[in-house]
Amino acid sequence: MLLSGTVVVDSSTIVEDGAVVVDGDEIAAVGHAVDLVDRYPDHERRAFDVLMPGLVGAHVHSVQSLGRGIADDTALLEWLYEYVLPMEANMDAEAMEVAALLGHLELIESGVTTCIDHLSVSHADRAFEAARAVGIRGLFGKVLMDRDAPEGLREDTDAALDESERLLRRYDGANDGRIHYALTPRFAVSCTEACLRGVRDLADEYGVRIHVHASENREECTAVREETGMENVEWLDEVGLTGDDCVLAHCVHTSEREREILAETGTNVVHCPSSNMKLASGVAPIEEYVERGINVALGNDGPPCNNTLDPYTEMRQASLLGKVDSLDPTALPAKRVFEMATVNGARAAGFDLVGELREGWRADIVGLSTELTRATPIHDLLSHLVFAAHGDDVRFTMVDGEVLYDDDVTTVDAEAVRKRATELAKTIV
Repeated sequence: MLLSGTVVVDSSTIVEDGAVVVDGDEIAAVGHAVDLVDRYPDHERRAFDVLMPGLVGAHVHSVQSLGRGIADDTALLEWLYEYVLPMEANMDAEAMEVAALLGHLELIESGVTTCIDHLSVSHADRAFEAARAVGIRGLFGKVLMDRDAPEGLREDTDAALDESERLLRRYDGANDGRIHYALTPRFAVSCTEACLRGVRDLADEYGVRIHVHASENREECTAVREETGMENVEWLDEVGLTGDDCVLAHCVHTSEREREILAETGTNVVHCPSSNMKLASGVAPIEEYVERGINVALGNDGPPCNNTLDPYTEMRQASLLGKVDSLDPTALPAKRVFEMATVNGARAAGFDLVGELREGWRADIVGLSTELTRATPIHDLLSHLVFAAHGDDVRFTMVDGEVLYDDDVTTVDAEAVRKRATELAKTIV
């Protein structure tokens, strides 16, 4: 397939009147359309206003999609323990699958080709099968909670680790490598030391990544400090949950020593600005993380604490929040935020050759329309993508050379999913 349009290769390179040639699951060529049309005369041709790398949602909760809007105007721990966890505990296998399908549909419809998805305690198989059906690339994991969890979610430590190992062995590398497994303890408050150390042991044994919430809220940090005598990231480091194979979501409240640990260990941080603002968790020190060389990616978190999985909204929020926090209009410029939403996210997820449109890289490509009043005029395309574009500008989403969205979802019956999700939500929430 030969896709033409203005090509955003990466945060620094834009090719006007460009084209991307896809052969199989890889990008065969990137350049000027006039040259590539002559070189590839037999390829099917499609034209879009803009072609760009697929975005990476580096921290999402697809299975919380049935709870969009159920817990507005609440603080994190109330939001979690009084609304979201009871909802997850009420979800049977079908609900978990439909919720995951709904979340993944929203992602691909919005230009997200790769996600790091924090599932739930039970019925994770169904969520993995949902990801396989939709075709999204992702790092997925069953949640572990062996303490401070409501009925229906709390597990025996060994049982939680055993189930994680079973899922890992079944799904890591599934769907021709699009799906990989992440060991996923929810956060330090809901996991015993034995559970957290067991996660590290499994990660080392199988060579998989770890995905955990960290230092999102002051109450969470206080609880960890009172129990362990350490700050949250210090405790995670103590039990082995730092390193370049670890993805820590939020990291809003961190001390100088914790920031040193993140940098020294090469731990990945995911910034979730909309969720942090909505739950009044605080403002993560992203500029300082970047200056220390920490890899920072971007995530929406879940529909109950964001209400949307639109990655373009998150890029805008990240930049604006960084500016107002530092009172510096140069903070978190469009170029840096675009990198957070593409190559940095791919790096956090452990996917090579993802996040840029280059020859030999994975054919994860998004086509957008700019035939909109708010896209007129466009003086700077990267500025438009970060500050003005919306997920509903997306017209085309491809993963590994497979078209998942072409003005409509091509892999599953999206209308049927939306209808069933609406029905289930009435009984689950």
